Amino acid sequence: MDVRFSDSDLAFRDEVRAFFRDELGDALQRKLEQHVPLTKQDHIDYQKLLNSKGWFAANWPVEYGGTGWTPVQRYIFSYEMALAEAPPIIPFGVSMVGPVIYTFGNDAQKKRFLPDILESNVWWCQGYSEPGSGSDLASLKTRADLDGDAYIINGTKTWTTLGQYADWIFLLARTNTDVARRQEGISFILVDMQTPGISLKPIITIDGEHEVNEVHFENVRVPVENLVGDEGKGWTYGKVLLQHERTNITGVANSKVRLQKLRRKTSQSIHGAAPLAEDNNFMRRLAAAEVELKALEFTELRTLAAVSSGKAPGPESSILKIKGTEIQQMVDTLYMEAAAYYALPFVPDQYRLETDPDSIIGHDGETLTSLRYFNNRKASIFGGSNEIQKNIIAKHVLGL
Repeated sequence: MDVRFSDSDLAFRDEVRAFFRDELGDALQRKLEQHVPLTKQDHIDYQKLLNSKGWFAANWPVEYGGTGWTPVQRYIFSYEMALAEAPPIIPFGVSMVGPVIYTFGNDAQKKRFLPDILESNVWWCQGYSEPGSGSDLASLKTRADLDGDAYIINGTKTWTTLGQYADWIFLLARTNTDVARRQEGISFILVDMQTPGISLKPIITIDGEHEVNEVHFENVRVPVENLVGDEGKGWTYGKVLLQHERTNITGVANSKVRLQKLRRKTSQSIHGAAPLAEDNNFMRRLAAAEVELKALEFTELRTLAAVSSGKAPGPESSILKIKGTEIQQMVDTLYMEAAAYYALPFVPDQYRLETDPDSIIGHDGETLTSLRYFNNRKASIFGGSNEIQKNIIAKHVLGL
């Protein structure tokens, strides 16, 4: 594989780099530099800015408003976005439900939903996991019973990321119990979060943030035209969505930037101690993480090339998900070890808490390193646990 950038690729890289340097706006830049949590409106404004450049829907076909980028351009964009520490793109609309709608939805659904996803006019959330159905998603209990021209939905979804901001939710619900296999009889339905009977309960994570939620449905009436594709085919559509999600979870660009930052910091003396660069054991493990990440980087590029040629992500998305999340957690562990005592977030009020989660030095107090470490343990679970991904690989790649 030729990994050298062409002149046009280099020109594109320079354009993207200049955009993140010059066009994000002073208010957003200050928040990013000071590591201030972004609001819902900050994310929306940022995504609208990307869309105004035609840079938002990198994974969409051009006919629906996609960028038409090559795999190398997509790689360059994700790396430059990570390098600039720009906000992440919220994936639920553009990377998850959007591809399902333009692939399996009817013309009316495409016309109704796709433009608002591109414009970030509607915030979507995902309704897959349930209190008793996570990795074993086929055991879900949420029901959608047909009643004339509507479905009546009852059940509970959990770990609904940023559901407190959502205008709409896409969910899997059982529409038929008389089936030979549990994966049958599940449908993919779009639901307005303002529909009567929907209630949301916050779940506060270990870092004190309101990131995820439980969403309860009690006799929620949803028009039948909000069914995507055929009734009972939701498992098929959901798998396509998860393959896109797993590819996005890989996080190669962010891991690459974090390792680069950490390597630079190893040359610094922390409160008079010897630099980490003199610790051969630590540097050996840092190098091992860099080697694994480089191998994953090439796998991601091959997958992007296949997707750009019109092929949906297949079992390779499971490989990317496993290795990507393992490497993310490996990087978290290296930061924890580098920060040592300063990884602890519990400090007296008179000390200042370092707001950069990748700080390993601490300024008169501890860092947020441990909070990031603990929160990111979920990475190997969401999008389908890594154990489930190994089963998928065994079945579809090894034929076991």
